[in-house]
Amino acid sequence: MKPALICLMITSPDGTLHPSKLTQSPDGSRSDWSTLYEQIHAEHGGDAWMVGRVTMAEMSKAGPHPVENPQAVARPAHFANRAAKSFGIAIDRSGTLHFDKGELFGDHIVVLLGHDVPDSHLAELAQDGVSYLLSDTEEMNIGAMLETLNRELGITRILLEGGAGTNGALLAAGLVDEISLVVAPALDARKGADRVIEFGEEGLAGKVELSLLACTPLPHGAVHLRYKTVAPSSGA
Repeated sequence: MKPALICLMITSPDGTLHPSKLTQSPDGSRSDWSTLYEQIHAEHGGDAWMVGRVTMAEMSKAGPHPVENPQAVARPAHFANRAAKSFGIAIDRSGTLHFDKGELFGDHIVVLLGHDVPDSHLAELAQDGVSYLLSDTEEMNIGAMLETLNRELGITRILLEGGAGTNGALLAAGLVDEISLVVAPALDARKGADRVIEFGEEGLAGKVELSLLACTPLPHGAVHLRYKTVAPSSGA
């Protein structure tokens, strides 16, 4: 069974990604909106969060540290901590992320990798106590990999938290069940600013539709928008 996948982000009315770039507001500050975001995060009750390679690299900050004389490594999966209660999942097709331990923010780290990531990188992840799962196909089938995480680690509800390319790709693949946005009363509007969701030149037209679940005013001028994702209607 695939875990429920909820895309949870904080954004501005112009749909941009980085709260640190937002203007100030008389109704609240960046710290207020961050607190609201964390509250919504907790209310969703996820047992895992998931990000792409770029976002995880910003959080981990570790550099490569190859294992000397690595022994045989497990393929296609190595689960270092099956007893963990919460998980942080990273999608890293080429195997370029590094860690210095198996946890981040108290959550056990699991990395989803392309099928051709070398043994040397797997040995480094295993030495650091990080779990990993390799794709069994050339094109990563994230849906199948998430089903494996449900079966092997008991993960049932994942909060997808960017970046924009990862959010867009999983929406296009039909894997996202809900979009949950905390909209702050502020603007970015920089030319070329990163958006919450991106998907190539073609965008998401004809790939996903949204149905409003709730629109809830929050303190400090923010709003919580929730949308259920549905398959495109015929003729779209």
